Amino acid sequence: MHGVDLHTHSNISDGTLTPQQLVEAAVEKCVHTLALTDHDTMDGLKIAQEAAQNHKIKIIPGVEISSQWSRPATKKSYGVHIVALNMQNLAPIEKALEQQKRIRAERSKQICDLLEPLIGQDIYPDVLAKVDQMPDRITRSHIAKTLVEKGIVARPQQAFDKYIKEGKKAYVKFDGLSLEDTIRIIHESGGFAVLAHPTRYDLSATNVRYLIEIFAKFGGDAVELPPAIEPASTRQMVDRMIAEHGLKVSVGSDFHGDYMPWIRLGNIPSLKEGQVGIWESF
Repeated sequence: MHGVDLHTHSNISDGTLTPQQLVEAAVEKCVHTLALTDHDTMDGLKIAQEAAQNHKIKIIPGVEISSQWSRPATKKSYGVHIVALNMQNLAPIEKALEQQKRIRAERSKQICDLLEPLIGQDIYPDVLAKVDQMPDRITRSHIAKTLVEKGIVARPQQAFDKYIKEGKKAYVKFDGLSLEDTIRIIHESGGFAVLAHPTRYDLSATNVRYLIEIFAKFGGDAVELPPAIEPASTRQMVDRMIAEHGLKVSVGSDFHGDYMPWIRLGNIPSLKEGQVGIWESF
């Protein structure tokens, strides 16, 4: 822990704490620089900033954007998350996020429609209730939680494995911004583009390396370091790619609260010699 956490979630997307509660929890953990990076929305930013006014903590404007990339040889499309940080002009990114929200709302209904004949019931009203009737906030995690509550599966991961991850009958692709457009819009907003958790997309090592390569080619700024629980060989590969492409690094817990209790707020990996934190550019 060193007081910086640039990847966290609140209940504005799929976290369990309100933005205010997240700030208070960060203060308790001695985090002095915090980014709230909910999925495709910045609706919690002002709440977090107001909650921070009475504490010695800096709130960095942030959002985790769902985007797409592909390899020219195969044309297969892959999902990737890009964390946007420290935007100075919110207009361009907020315009893009409005479209992302529409896609998210439509996708969640499509997933629930596909699930209905598979499980014999319509869970969409229950999923909507989890997000205060705001469909653009629905993530697959909300759907997975609902399937657990209904007794359809025992654990959220089973919902993904059986129904809603890629290749399963209720999977619907998030057809959002391209990787190149995502980076461009972040830069137009005066922010920094960070490749989130590069080793968590179920990609081969070859594809992880290629993803980092094209992220750098499109002007990406930093790569999020893998958590300490990942194999040393994984960290070494990411470190090599960061150095090869002259990228900075970012650190974030990807904290979600009670939904992922094993992830602790402020628990982030250490930098290696020569690596430069993206927060030093803020």
